Amino acid sequence: MSTLRINVVLFGIGNIGGALIQQVLESQQFFLEKKNIELRFPIITNSSLAFFEKEGLKNTWEANFAQSAIPFRVEDIIEYTENQGLENLIAIDATASPELVKSYISLIQNGFHIVSANKIANTLNHDFYKEIRRNLKKFDKSYLYETSVGKGVPIINTIRDLHFSGEKITKIRGVFSSSLSYIFNRFGNEKLPFSKILQDAEKLGYTNADSREELSGNDVAEKVLILAREIELQVEITEVKITSLLLPNLNRKHTKSEYASRKDLFDTPYKIAKLTQKEHHVLRYIGEIDVESNTIEVKLVSEPINSALGQLKGTDNIIEIYTKSNGVNPIIIQGGGTGKQIVARGVLNDILKISDRMQQLDQTKYKERVWL
Repeated sequence: MSTLRINVVLFGIGNIGGALIQQVLESQQFFLEKKNIELRFPIITNSSLAFFEKEGLKNTWEANFAQSAIPFRVEDIIEYTENQGLENLIAIDATASPELVKSYISLIQNGFHIVSANKIANTLNHDFYKEIRRNLKKFDKSYLYETSVGKGVPIINTIRDLHFSGEKITKIRGVFSSSLSYIFNRFGNEKLPFSKILQDAEKLGYTNADSREELSGNDVAEKVLILAREIELQVEITEVKITSLLLPNLNRKHTKSEYASRKDLFDTPYKIAKLTQKEHHVLRYIGEIDVESNTIEVKLVSEPINSALGQLKGTDNIIEIYTKSNGVNPIIIQGGGTGKQIVARGVLNDILKISDRMQQLDQTKYKERVWL
């Protein structure tokens, strides 16, 4: 059989998108030999400009983009793929944009599968969430987003497989933030003030330059909301109870400069929290879905140092999945780390899953033609 060409439209050529292109270029021959597929990037975009490449990306894609990119709308991209007769379409959302999310349904309706590292679509109101799934079913398309929660860790697939095999999941809890994992892992093991470790995390790029997004708990809340919806709980983000790590006197109401200059205010309350724990315990910032009590929480807890959550190191995430069959012994998924290469590799893995599905369909059509 001939090689199957997969046309990947990449929205977002920042850190993740750029790393993804490089990984594909480096592995293209491997995919041809092992999977008989060619991953082609006919269109790449940033937030406002798109580069249309008829012959596929070369190693000079960055120069080509800088020289030839033009303003675009998503409608222009859909029209281009139709005019060029492009098939086997996958749209990649490597942005953090709420605007692109609004076009997911239109993309699905016009022949695109979707792979996203952007978690926004799955955290909006439940009506929108259901409408995406209705269109996926109607147009027989896939939407994969493993990296929106676990980066390189297969959390979503594991939970989805358990749920749809009929297993009753009773609780999900864990550390979902690589940045907060790093901060509290160091805080538990070192005699340093909280503010010093927080500043180190910012300098290393583990948090945003303004770390209040991570400390607010919103990122973890969105991740646990996504997992709750994977087990078909009809919940909204407003139903997630968030205990923020920010302080009454240092929070998102303050200016960036005020926040940057007053981080030492964190030191006393977190030192007290650390010292007033039980012996051989450490602090962890977790998300928790308790199905039986119908609660979803994001909170700071104290864990035994020899427990699964207590023994974390580095920037690892760890998730405990409690089921009716396993009782008090959870399924544990641990790993992750942080960085653009890990996220890009996870996105590429989702692309390859959809490509495998396309290839199976193509082989079925080929056999039908031969039979006829």
